[in-house]
Amino acid sequence: MVVSLTIDGKAISVPNGTVLLEASRQAGSPIPTICYHQATAPNSLCRICVVEIEGQRLLQPACTVLAAEGMKVQTHSERVIRVRRTILEMLAASIDLSDAPEILDLIDVYQASTDRFPNSTRRSSATLDDNPMYIRDYSKCILCWRCVQVCADDAQFVQAINFKNRGFQTQISTFYENSLPTTTCVFCGQCIGVCPTGALKTKSKFLLEKGYTPEQISSLSVNPRHSRK
Repeated sequence: MVVSLTIDGKAISVPNGTVLLEASRQAGSPIPTICYHQATAPNSLCRICVVEIEGQRLLQPACTVLAAEGMKVQTHSERVIRVRRTILEMLAASIDLSDAPEILDLIDVYQASTDRFPNSTRRSSATLDDNPMYIRDYSKCILCWRCVQVCADDAQFVQAINFKNRGFQTQISTFYENSLPTTTCVFCGQCIGVCPTGALKTKSKFLLEKGYTPEQISSLSVNPRHSRK
């Protein structure tokens, strides 16, 4: 069964159950994403993929809303662009995006002002270096949920990390803020693979960026299991 709809004035038919994000790609109108990742379940957290649907008052997240018969969608209307620009400006005001090239590209595309909210409080966090494999810098974390998802039911079923606190104080953490070697972490690296902002890095990459040579890094390497307490 297929459904027919219009996206940015272009008629398109897609299989029933197709989300608007994929339908828009097929229509030649790709939609930007941040929290969405093909390896994780869509969660509609960042809202950068919102679109305007005729007859609906609120903008809708394209990563979770299904294409429906007769639907008329605008993926880059003036209202949509304004919302995406504001989201990017709020991220720039609260998070260190220096290691987030895809988001920086979106800031350029949508001409977002990185100093629109100069009085906003930038999220700060000490760099966590509690194991020989990974570095965690949550001052760069946009809370996209990807790392938590792959650590849990979307991939590893380990559940070594999750959210803590609420509101602006929300942060990714281990249970009771324990060091990674003392948690259920198996050091698979999938959390690093899906992180879009550099909040999670291998220690070797982190040290290379700090100016260490490969030889120096090699001398510092130890088996993570030896660090378990």
